[in-house]
Amino acid sequence: MPKVSSLIVPYAAYLRVYEPLAAFPEPERGHWTRYARRTDLPSYQDELRRSLADLLPSPPVPVPVHESGDAFVLESDGVVCVCPWRTRLRGWRALEELPEDFPEPVVDALLPPVLRHQAAQDYERWLADHPDARPWIRTATWQVPINWFVLVSDEEREYDKGGDPREAAPVLRYRTPMAQARRRVARGLRALREAMDEGPLIDGLVDVGRWLEEFHPRSVVELDYGGLVHAVPAGALEDDHSAADVAEGIDALRHGDGTAAGAAYGRLVERWRAVRDRRSAN
Repeated sequence: MPKVSSLIVPYAAYLRVYEPLAAFPEPERGHWTRYARRTDLPSYQDELRRSLADLLPSPPVPVPVHESGDAFVLESDGVVCVCPWRTRLRGWRALEELPEDFPEPVVDALLPPVLRHQAAQDYERWLADHPDARPWIRTATWQVPINWFVLVSDEEREYDKGGDPREAAPVLRYRTPMAQARRRVARGLRALREAMDEGPLIDGLVDVGRWLEEFHPRSVVELDYGGLVHAVPAGALEDDHSAADVAEGIDALRHGDGTAAGAAYGRLVERWRAVRDRRSAN
């Protein structure tokens, strides 16, 4: 598969759900079954490069005209699972969130209002025919949301200094069974609600929990630092055990130890502040 560019596109992390082939109705199941046999499966960088290529023309193409037929493939306990890209759907959703991340003049410079308006109309028409549509991938730039770490455990952490030889980059990710991720969400919510009032952390965990409920119970959940590894110094990346800090903080809240919970949260804030500060660095 030809690549748009050899450039490694950084600074985005991903939460993915891989569903078993049995979760898909025909004829989509047949498509993914044949797709999973391929030997030239693309990486997340290939997807990003294609998306960036759409922004190069004048005017730019904010959302692909056609939905992607690609996916990430994973074999878990002998079961082939796929995570469809659904790039078009995710593009529409990202456009809705864009004004929350940037001032209006910046958004207008990136994508003129007329293009965003047309894309919003296209999405509204498409959604009327696909009311139950949901993405298999969530993306976060310049951070990994704290509520994502609730889904995984430090024992599931995978760190590779060399990473994928196609990309020559480190890899830091977690993979966990769907049933385990759902249990951790429930336990985390119970501990948080007993310790504090409603807030962004609880709201975010409720949201991600509802999202997980939409998938097959034998799915696999993956938290992947993706290109964010390029924003973290190698030593800091190797020592990054954020999932352990989140688990320690929640366990401390469960036992009424606010001091230990505050210490764990402080370590998280300090670690990720250094990454977010690079976003505004010139």
